[in-house]
Amino acid sequence: MSIASGLSIANSGLAAIEAQLSVVSQNVTNANTAGYSAESVSLTATSAQGLGTGVSAGPAVQLVNTSIQSQLNASVADQSFQQTTASALTGIDQVMGTPGQGNDLSSLLGNLQSGFTTLLSDPGNTVQQSAVVGTAQNLSNQINTIASALGSAVTTSQGNVVAGIKSLNASLTQVGTLNNQIISLAQQGRSTADLQNQRDALVQTIAGLTGAKSIAQPTGAIALYTPSGLQLPTSGAPQLSVSGTGAVMLGTQNVTASITTGSIGANLQLASSTLLNLQSGLDNVAATLANSFTASGLTLFTPAGASATAASGFSSQITVNPAVTQNPALIRDGTPANVNTSGDAGFTGLIGTILSNTLNGSTGTLATTTTGFTAQEASVSSAAQTASTAATSLTSALTTQASTTSGVSVDQQMGLLVTLQNAYAANAKVVSIAQQMWQTEEAMIS
Repeated sequence: MSIASGLSIANSGLAAIEAQLSVVSQNVTNANTAGYSAESVSLTATSAQGLGTGVSAGPAVQLVNTSIQSQLNASVADQSFQQTTASALTGIDQVMGTPGQGNDLSSLLGNLQSGFTTLLSDPGNTVQQSAVVGTAQNLSNQINTIASALGSAVTTSQGNVVAGIKSLNASLTQVGTLNNQIISLAQQGRSTADLQNQRDALVQTIAGLTGAKSIAQPTGAIALYTPSGLQLPTSGAPQLSVSGTGAVMLGTQNVTASITTGSIGANLQLASSTLLNLQSGLDNVAATLANSFTASGLTLFTPAGASATAASGFSSQITVNPAVTQNPALIRDGTPANVNTSGDAGFTGLIGTILSNTLNGSTGTLATTTTGFTAQEASVSSAAQTASTAATSLTSALTTQASTTSGVSVDQQMGLLVTLQNAYAANAKVVSIAQQMWQTEEAMIS
């Protein structure tokens, strides 16, 4: 082997080592970057006429387990959906009151029944009449409070859809830009690993918003599809938008039904069904409450009669009849017609009717309607909390697995660094010896 060929081999080794050192540095720097896949440089021995001429370093590539990555993104989508749902319902839980603590609907209804029972023994007691009015107001106030929380939650979910779509558009545009850059670098035979890592992080963000999956294209680009098959735009046009009615639009196409998971899917479901179903249940409680008293001869709550329906919003309107508030004796005498026509201070007829027909224990229509709504809300919320916990555990496990199979092992990288340093020193020694040999040869010639 000539001095020139030896020097060439050593120089190629130094160049390959420098490429590897650059990748090691990149890996260590991103060791704690979520979703980052380790990169590696492949080395290829070169030869000419059967003789080794050195080594060449190929472009850096990702060491990614695509199967685990796909499972992780799907889990992130489900976790985002479940956490968003659970968080919204937790806010409703907080205003529902605690059963047995006197601030939940069933307890407040029970307080109203107790008030009428006490008044039955002394119908003319003005203090007790006022107390009954107060318990009725507490009950209607609690219904109003829950209605307000549900209304706010719907508004928040609708706003979150708008914010989510804005974030989605930005991420999709960035994916499109990276697609173009990756295609260009691949055509030049250069490394696309860094750009792929950036794109993978964006794909996980998009999965968390919509549950979208990436499909690799022969060019090196990726296409993104929701679980229902809707292809998301990465070219920047048309972009997704939210209409005035809350529908998600892609250009002129309504694609709301195509986004069923991720945080956007959760917020769409909350605003269009989950929270509205609870609102309907609460409206039914309020309507049953108002109509039940009116049917017994006491318009205790207003609006009543034809207006007291389970139509959207009644639970936010219900209040104690102002006439009763001004004249608590109507609790005994009745409205709108004066049931106690004799003006008897000890009249018990109306109170007895209310206790037997309206507040008739835990199995009556009003009580079962109230407990039914409470159970409905508790069941929906509990299911969401359970699903959220399960999804979080799965995502955590898959994240650990992805880190193990595709992430950066700092210990491994440090071991590789030592190996590369030793190899660098050996190749540098060869270069140094070759230089000395050239100098000796030159001296001999001169």
